[in-house]
Amino acid sequence: MTKAAFFKENWQGEADCANCAIRNSVLFAGLDPIECEHIHRPIDDFTLPPHSTLYRAGDPAQFLFTIRSGLLKLVQYLPDGRQRIVRLLRDTDVTGLEALLGQTYQHDAVVLHEAQICRIPLDVVQLLDRENPKLHRELMTRWQRALDEADAWLTQLSTGSARARMARLLLRLSQKRGDKPCQLFAREDIGAMLGITTETASRIIAEFRRSGAIQDAGGDAVRCDVRTLESLAAD
Repeated sequence: MTKAAFFKENWQGEADCANCAIRNSVLFAGLDPIECEHIHRPIDDFTLPPHSTLYRAGDPAQFLFTIRSGLLKLVQYLPDGRQRIVRLLRDTDVTGLEALLGQTYQHDAVVLHEAQICRIPLDVVQLLDRENPKLHRELMTRWQRALDEADAWLTQLSTGSARARMARLLLRLSQKRGDKPCQLFAREDIGAMLGITTETASRIIAEFRRSGAIQDAGGDAVRCDVRTLESLAAD
């Protein structure tokens, strides 16, 4: 696991699951307030800054994590040392599910945008899973969601031209945002997501800006022209 001292520096307190503002969207969605009160071990609440590491590949998987807000990347490393980003974690996602199989973590989980995270001890989940079929169903739903997301990355972001993959990534980032802008990442991260060079990522983003497919919204934020991006994604 990441060093305990790191978590102490970022600890916000014990999570109040019964009164969590997003409880209907996270792992314990199926538990009523009385059932939440039966959670005896603390579920810790952390806020982690960008570039910090939640866990590393090969660490003993002792916790599950719920992402309350922010954005993280799951990273695997190729034999030549290059990184590939295999999935993004966003609000209400659960990560560390390999803990349920007694495995080590399979990826590095690295914060892209400041993230508020709940750390759930494995034995809490195991106990509730045995006693509460609703939690078991929710765990299976989360696992299926993770598989669906992995499939989407494989089919949408690893095939087709670089321009089409970039358009699909932007469409995914803008999903559920409505009229709100979405945040871009470092060009190196975008390249690692799409399997392209940093230079290619920069060139395509500049091209999309010139064509109006995206418009600057301040800082690293952009507004997406969904129709234009959908046309580009179909190439």
